[in-house]
Amino acid sequence: MSIDPDAPDPGNLLHCSAKRRLQIERDRVHDLLADGEFFWLDLHDPEVGDLEILRDEFGFHPLSLEDSWRFDQRPKIDEYDDYVFLVVFGASSEDDSDGLVEVHCFYSDRFLVTVHRDAAPSLAALRERYVKRDAPVDDPARLMHAVVDGLVDSFFPRLETIDDRIDALEDEIFRDAGDAALQEIFAMKRTLVTMRKVIAPQRDLFSSIVVGVESFPGMTDDDQRYFRDVYDHLIRIGDMIDTYRDLLTGAMDVYLSTVSNRLNVVMKQLAIIATVFMPLTFLTGFFGQNLGWLVANVGGLGHFLVFGIGVELMTLAIVVGYFFRRGWLGR
Repeated sequence: MSIDPDAPDPGNLLHCSAKRRLQIERDRVHDLLADGEFFWLDLHDPEVGDLEILRDEFGFHPLSLEDSWRFDQRPKIDEYDDYVFLVVFGASSEDDSDGLVEVHCFYSDRFLVTVHRDAAPSLAALRERYVKRDAPVDDPARLMHAVVDGLVDSFFPRLETIDDRIDALEDEIFRDAGDAALQEIFAMKRTLVTMRKVIAPQRDLFSSIVVGVESFPGMTDDDQRYFRDVYDHLIRIGDMIDTYRDLLTGAMDVYLSTVSNRLNVVMKQLAIIATVFMPLTFLTGFFGQNLGWLVANVGGLGHFLVFGIGVELMTLAIVVGYFFRRGWLGR
């Protein structure tokens, strides 16, 4: 079952995007706020007019609206009079440039508003579950946990893909260390660095929630246990990122060692060739330039075979035999 983006959402679940702007759902939002019924509004790719509706209908603080319009924030939680503003990150679709989706959450015990510009597969899957069960969105704290838990867990498939690719890349480097392998190593390291930039502060954020420094409206001790599980997942993701960065560093060392060994083999072969031809060059140059008697008196086919070819072949045989004896040509 797939969700039709143009179809009306059931119950107290509202989804707005470029195909269905917030002004279409403004009356529903107003009625839900007036009734005091909890609802979830998911706003994808907002416009300035959408944020103006949020300001007018919800009365959000200008600072939180300014942060929500200016993406590229760091994970954080800000408390206001009757709601909290939360910034969390998850993994986006494969075709996204940085592979991350930044989600801004306005949360209270009366509503949850999620704002994001990139596609958020985990939020789409969560909406689809509510559509399938054909029941209204309830239990605000559990819904908030489901949102952040889905965003955090979306990193695991991406990291598993990187893990599998690292194993395959190591085998490819041993078989044939090419420039493509080096470029892929750097690309994956940049991906991991980008993830770590958001995972580390997000882990600290949920650590403050777990220990009670920060809290959500209406959150109970049982709800806090669920957020402790999210914190545990963030620790695991951080450890996986560090491990994969070390593996990529090791793969790069293997690549450099393989290329260096290959260069050493080439240099050894060139040294052998130069050594073989060095005595031949010396003999022909010495006798041709320094012994005029040979030039004046030596002639004919016999002399050519002895002095022109025989001495050089004998010298070459001696040098090659010496190399074989040392094992240099057998490697």
